[in-house]
Amino acid sequence: MLQVRLEEEVRLNLDRYAEFLDANPSYVVSEVLKLLYRKNREFQSWLSDQPTNDRKEKLKGASIQLELK
Repeated sequence: MLQVRLEEEVRLNLDRYAEFLDANPSYVVSEVLKLLYRKNREFQSWLSDQPTNDRKEKLKGASIQLELK
């Protein structure tokens, strides 16, 4: 389980955005993180320099529960 503490305004806007999309907050957080990872060229460069291992296989199909407070 992953727990994240958000500022009240951020949480309120997350809930509103999820409602706007007719989605749940976990979906919004997941999609925003994916977008962030794709758009951050410095992170992509760093990531490509990291050794590959079976970590990706271990995570395949795995999920975490995001509890937003």
